[in-house]
Amino acid sequence: MHITGKECRTFLIQRKNLPLRIVPAFTYQALQKNTVVEPPPKIYIYKKRPVKETLFKMYFRRGDIPAAKRIKGSGKGTNGSVKWFCDPKELDYCYYLPIFVDGLADTDIDIRSLAQEAAMDLILKAPHKILPVLPKLILPFKRAFNTRDKRIIISALKVLQTMVLVGPCVGQALVPYYRQLLAVCNLYKNINVNLGSGVDPDRSRRIGDVIEDTLSLLETCGGPNAFINIKYMIPTYESSTHPICDPSGGKLAS
Repeated sequence: MHITGKECRTFLIQRKNLPLRIVPAFTYQALQKNTVVEPPPKIYIYKKRPVKETLFKMYFRRGDIPAAKRIKGSGKGTNGSVKWFCDPKELDYCYYLPIFVDGLADTDIDIRSLAQEAAMDLILKAPHKILPVLPKLILPFKRAFNTRDKRIIISALKVLQTMVLVGPCVGQALVPYYRQLLAVCNLYKNINVNLGSGVDPDRSRRIGDVIEDTLSLLETCGGPNAFINIKYMIPTYESSTHPICDPSGGKLAS
């Protein structure tokens, strides 16, 4: 078959204008002509991660949780929004408190709200029982933080604040666990609103402000080694307890 020169030139031009083929990286196809290497997949660090069914939700459906949400208008003269079927002080904290903290990672708002309020109620009624069960609470807290859900993280941080604030020696006992708990806080620390000298009524709803309050509380109650461990996990954190400069000499304080 005879091909004219014009047809041959047209064929060569068409070959040059072919679309690039996307090929996987680190393969022989990447060495071929008219190819482009497929870029690596994007990592969405703020994307919410799927959450499995929590133990708290499973036990609550079976009726094994001795607490329920109090209906408005019932139980006049009682305080709190959690209705206990027994005295919370008589519960086994080593068994029930990790289950309530595990419920903080639930995506159901009602279940998570009940778990948060019940956990804070247990902490406030018997603060001296928190320290022995503290190692069992690290994994439930870590699971709640790893969901990357801002509402879940805020709920878990509020429970953590209550533990550190009222529990004796809990702040110092948490220092070895900073590497497991504060990794996610480094991502959301700067997500806040700068109002200058104004007062923010929604401070407790903004994750950046809640993280800042939590870190300040951990440093205050964590003893002399708290700041350096927080700084290791969150390099942008500045001490809120000790002054940066010595007012007398103007040199950096040790």
